[in-house]
Amino acid sequence: MHDAILEKLHLRGEQAGAGSGTWLECAGLSAALTTPVTGGEIGRIRYATRDEYEKVVRRAGEAFQVWRDVPAPRRGEVVRQIGQALRAHKDDLAALVSLETGKIREEGAGEIQEMIDIADFAVGQSRMLYGLSLHSERLRHRMFEQWHPLGPVGVVTAFNFPAAVWAWNAMLALVAGDTVIWKPSSKAALTAVAVMRTVWPVLAANGLPEGILNLVIGSRDDIGEALLHDPRVPLVSATGSVAMGRRVAQVVAGRLGRSLLELGGNNGVVVTPRADLPMAVRAIAFGAVGTAGQRCTSIRRLIAHEEVYERLVGELTRVYARIPVGNPLEDGVLMGPLIDRGAVAAMQAALEKLAAQGGRVLYGGEVLRGGLFDAGTYVRPCLAQATAAMPIVSEETFAPILYVMRYRELEEAIAWHNAVPQGLSSAIFTDDLREAERFLSAAGSDCGIANVNIGTSGAEIGGAFGGEKDTGGGRESGSDAWKAYMRRQTCTVNWSGELPLAQGIRFELD
Repeated sequence: MHDAILEKLHLRGEQAGAGSGTWLECAGLSAALTTPVTGGEIGRIRYATRDEYEKVVRRAGEAFQVWRDVPAPRRGEVVRQIGQALRAHKDDLAALVSLETGKIREEGAGEIQEMIDIADFAVGQSRMLYGLSLHSERLRHRMFEQWHPLGPVGVVTAFNFPAAVWAWNAMLALVAGDTVIWKPSSKAALTAVAVMRTVWPVLAANGLPEGILNLVIGSRDDIGEALLHDPRVPLVSATGSVAMGRRVAQVVAGRLGRSLLELGGNNGVVVTPRADLPMAVRAIAFGAVGTAGQRCTSIRRLIAHEEVYERLVGELTRVYARIPVGNPLEDGVLMGPLIDRGAVAAMQAALEKLAAQGGRVLYGGEVLRGGLFDAGTYVRPCLAQATAAMPIVSEETFAPILYVMRYRELEEAIAWHNAVPQGLSSAIFTDDLREAERFLSAAGSDCGIANVNIGTSGAEIGGAFGGEKDTGGGRESGSDAWKAYMRRQTCTVNWSGELPLAQGIRFELD
């Protein structure tokens, strides 16, 4: 099955790690790519060096000179065709995502659908890059704001969404008139190569130059640091760990560039006595177990009222015991592997910290062995009893651990919810209007996403995606997130024949 997936996408043999419409001869390390499904090698990437990086950035800059002059609705038409190309290859790309990251097939397909959806969104946005008309204080003057393309945009993506996060950025950047330089995670590099092979022909068929959509795969020192320090890249959008985000923010700010950061999530769900518990159980199970707990929006903390705590935990334990763990490419499996053995080790270390701090495992958490599980990447999803005061609860472990705790008063629950450094996604389950509105108020959830009676995962592309505090403050995807990829210009036209100054200043020359 693995060979068939790679064959369909022409990914057999060593792949080049850089290109701008055609592939470059790369002189870097030849790196093996493995699948967490079996632990075996599925391909190789020849990493880019600084020389290849320079070629890519130069092409991106040259292409920007052409692309920025293409009318925005025409740019939207090209993006529409990119969406169609992704539709045509959805099944094969989805299978590759599952193979490379361990996501189950449903989630792999959902990720490619998300790319298609954001392409559709961006097509409409290409006709809605609105400015403002402002009233000047000076007689017979017109003042207005307009938005212009920004330049080559750097996009750094993580392994857990190896295609969708690039699309969130790239589709909006394209309609904004920018070119894109993509540095994907080396843990999911084949997906990036396959996506480029899918979309490059669309650009060529429209008579566009190479360099509009670019890919560069390589080490942090050779490629990542070069991208961060490069003044030719006015915006770097980065998705990953908080530590990575701090580095991006410091370096890019040091050259007075822009950064758009999507970092850690330590997402909490409050369940009140007035919740629909069956609904809450379904949402919590997917939110905590989906993608094997490796989403930035995964549910990591469950704050349940003491009246419903025992019933809720008991029902979740029964659900967890029925979750099929196995090969994510097989039908019926609901949880695949973690990305690698390092992730498994991090999960076990977190559970050791939990025990040392006075918590305990209620269900699961063990590493699975035997047959396919000898890959060393499969675990049982875990329910763990904890308190809000335990330091481990404030850490984000990228694994299927759900810390459960009980509360008495809603104010207490919200305080615990907001006590962690991260602020991405949040939810409350209640049928009480006052409780719901309290959670959504300025004194409620401090996250960038706050939901009522749905979980923390599965954000729609129409809303801006991102969070506060250690999550980085960035916003991608829908709403007015397009503004991050453009530069605002305030313009004033004087049609009066006079030269009045603002604020009534008089500057008369003899």
